[in-house]
Amino acid sequence: MKKQGSLTKQEVLLKLQHYCVYQDRCHQEVRSKLLELSVYGDDLEEIMALLVEENYLNEERFARSFARGKFRVKQWGRIKIKQQLKARQISDYCIKKGLEEILEEDYLASIRLLISKKLNEDTSNEARQKVAQYLIRKGYETHMVWKTLDEYA
Repeated sequence: MKKQGSLTKQEVLLKLQHYCVYQDRCHQEVRSKLLELSVYGDDLEEIMALLVEENYLNEERFARSFARGKFRVKQWGRIKIKQQLKARQISDYCIKKGLEEILEEDYLASIRLLISKKLNEDTSNEARQKVAQYLIRKGYETHMVWKTLDEYA
């Protein structure tokens, strides 16, 4: 085995397998980790290919778990999730598959929950405007935010 800095290719592969098992990763994160470990060129591509082949690295699975997690934990909307996936250079196909993880009824329930938390019985136009801006910043679609806010008028 050829040496990679102070690690052999086999040691790097093992390290990256653990890195991918701990949490789903996108190709960009793994590529950055390899560069951090001073792995370049053909060795980098070979390790990436092995990780994909052995299913340690799967962009569709990453997109699905990323979308599920950010929606459930951080209550992000579809727009913000999509932007973050694009920033990680995830394909449109995988982004679409990831967003399928968010059920429409859960999405609307999330909007309603955030509105009820933020409105606090104050349904003035100013309060509604602030809540709408908050939800839009979280990545929810403008038309859905206002349509749902109208239910609280």
